[in-house]
Amino acid sequence: MQDAHRVENRRTPNLLERLEKHPQLQTRIEAMLEVVENAAGDVSKADEAEQRLIEELRKIGQEAMQAWANRKHAKVQAEVDARSDLSRKEKKSSPGTAAWELSK
Repeated sequence: MQDAHRVENRRTPNLLERLEKHPQLQTRIEAMLEVVENAAGDVSKADEAEQRLIEELRKIGQEAMQAWANRKHAKVQAEVDARSDLSRKEKKSSPGTAAWELSK
């Protein structure tokens, strides 16, 4: 079992490398660890620790979904840009000049 775990670790980046690609998630996980370790020394009751952890989990969820949506949007955008059969619709920058104004 240990050998299989080591082989798998060589194929995939470790957690820290992956978190470095998502600094907002890394910040939230570090905040959770600070609560667990009671780094500031201000959490004296389990209820306080639980509330702080719940809040950090909510923030992690929101930021993870935002990161997912950004990556998905970029992927779809790249796919659309790569397809030559799709034309991008753009707004006109101006309504143009009326024909009668040109004849003056």
